[in-house]
Amino acid sequence: MNETDFLSEQIYSRYGTVKRARGCFLYTAKGVRLTDMYLDGGRAVLGWGSDHTSAFTILKNVLNRGVTGNFDTDFSPLSSDKTGTKSRIAKAVSELLDGKRGVFFFNSKQSALKAALSVAPSGTFVYRPWSPENIVWNQIPCVVLEPPLSWFCPYWILAVRYESADDEVKIASVCTSPDIVRVPAPLCAAMTRSVYDLIAALQYREEKNWFIYDKVLTKYWTRKGPYLFPKVPESRYREFVVHCLDCSIVVSPVYNQPSIVPFSADYGNFRLLEKNPFEYQPV
Repeated sequence: MNETDFLSEQIYSRYGTVKRARGCFLYTAKGVRLTDMYLDGGRAVLGWGSDHTSAFTILKNVLNRGVTGNFDTDFSPLSSDKTGTKSRIAKAVSELLDGKRGVFFFNSKQSALKAALSVAPSGTFVYRPWSPENIVWNQIPCVVLEPPLSWFCPYWILAVRYESADDEVKIASVCTSPDIVRVPAPLCAAMTRSVYDLIAALQYREEKNWFIYDKVLTKYWTRKGPYLFPKVPESRYREFVVHCLDCSIVVSPVYNQPSIVPFSADYGNFRLLEKNPFEYQPV
């Protein structure tokens, strides 16, 4: 059983099914509201179906058009565009990374990284919003990113810089990857909107939204921006995940994948954890 399956099983055994999700909260069949700090590994960093994203409205609108087949649309990359620069998703990612990009879809992080590293072994980075590192993204040749769409889909984006002849060679090399995939138009449109929603959120979500819970959270995690890296030893981490769940908090079940400070929660959401501390020897 992997970590995500373990977490799902533990939620169900305590609280039943998740009946609704909104913002940073999961509402369960037993009437318990869980504060979600896992956010599906970051896919739902903008919130579950919240007012902070209009991606699902776009998804439904494109579905209603019936353009769900394996053909070129206004929303998906064009099969004739070998540079990957002419689609709406490419324009959105280019704006996010502050520079013109060719964009290609892969169905796993590993395959996207493989393609990126094959052309830029020392110039490939994985994008993380609100990253505490001062990375100048428009200077990075290859950026791998997961669209901030709260949807269970495996798609990852490889964004290749396209500003010079050398960049054009890199793009031509990426185009030969057998792992590039086509994405259904409704999902592609939703991912595009989610990138624009992220660009907007980057303007108003900031340090003041993260540090307010430090009194409770920094006992168990080292916080870097909104990301929480565990102080709890790895040997006891699964036990800690269960303890948090008993305190109505969902944390990342994967030790090396940070939990995320929930936007729009309040201090009271951590009261049970504060009253019922998890005892451990810090690593």
